[in-house]
Amino acid sequence: MRRSVVFGMVVIWAVGCGGRTSSLLLERHAVGPLTDISDIGQAVVWRLEPVTQTHEQGKVEVTVTFASDTYLKELFSDKKVFKEFAGLNPYFPENLVFYIKVANRSDRRVRINPAEFILVDDHGNQYAPLNVDYVTALEDARRPMATTTREMLQDARPGYFGLSFPIGKLVAQKPQQRFALIKQSSLQGGFIYPGVVHDGLVAFWSPMRQAKTLRLLLANVKTDFDATELPQTNLEFPFTFQAGP
Repeated sequence: MRRSVVFGMVVIWAVGCGGRTSSLLLERHAVGPLTDISDIGQAVVWRLEPVTQTHEQGKVEVTVTFASDTYLKELFSDKKVFKEFAGLNPYFPENLVFYIKVANRSDRRVRINPAEFILVDDHGNQYAPLNVDYVTALEDARRPMATTTREMLQDARPGYFGLSFPIGKLVAQKPQQRFALIKQSSLQGGFIYPGVVHDGLVAFWSPMRQAKTLRLLLANVKTDFDATELPQTNLEFPFTFQAGP
């Protein structure tokens, strides 16, 4: 009797938790009209032209490449780079991803902050980059509750009061492979010193599929720092893509 009661309580509690959506995913995905909300963050297979663009200002060279699903699958299958985590594309069809490479060929330090990059569509919406928490929250929302419950049952152990379940695994579990891949591949902010080439991925929520033109703005790239570490120059690198699903 005790076994059935404990078992039933755990399974009912676990199934009840399956319907909760992270507050991150309930936020508005863009700055723009309320009427466009339902069309943003949908699964879209984008085709952007040109695929790769390069701009240079003051001997700071920035290359942006549209990272298609095929591009990402090939990138994340490289075991030399990602080792034991290789094999999974950590992004979803609801994400639009760019590969960005910054080459500092000047004699000055340059500071970038990918969180300040902006994507703008031709319907009056602007999108901020996604951090790892948004993408892993999306995986949590997609993860079937039956899978989690099955894993708990597989890890169950007999105890004095019946079966013992790893409740902590359910409430604290983090999609480790996806988390690690995004952390390792994301473009990191900070100083880029002379002669350094830094690269990585930046992801956004998928724009509304009706968009025909997307502009990626690498804003607030700072340089010419004075003795008090204040930048004297702000650079902005604009990239325009013709878009279509």
